[in-house]
Amino acid sequence: MNGWTLTATIALGAGVGAAVWGVTTGPLRRRVVAQNLSSALACPGLLLLAQGYGRPAYVDLALVLALLGPVGTLVFARLLADDLADDPPHSWGVTFAVAGYGAVVVLVLCTATGPGRAMVKLLVIGALLIGGNLIASRALSGGFAESRRG
Repeated sequence: MNGWTLTATIALGAGVGAAVWGVTTGPLRRRVVAQNLSSALACPGLLLLAQGYGRPAYVDLALVLALLGPVGTLVFARLLADDLADDPPHSWGVTFAVAGYGAVVVLVLCTATGPGRAMVKLLVIGALLIGGNLIASRALSGGFAESRRG
């Protein structure tokens, strides 16, 4: 086990534990935030595992997860908009912590891989991951009220 896989194991273990606890307990607002958290933590974990095992195919999985994770959260936000309007989640601290973690992982991996196509792919994944997480969290907290009218 090298440092990349150890970091991925610790991050995924802590993140998945928190997400499972959030999904199985508490009100609806905690469950949807935990769902968003799980996809936002799995993507950097896959990137770290790709570097640790030397498997570039894991980077492609992280790209798909960075695209589809926030979309799934937006679907939940749309379907549960009426229930979440009564008690919206307030998770900006968790959102910025996870976005910062994703940014740190992507920047460290960009440094490790060096310039080239792999670095561009990592930067795209980082932008999708951070932007998607911020947009999904805003949608969960009721930030797009005008979308419910149309």
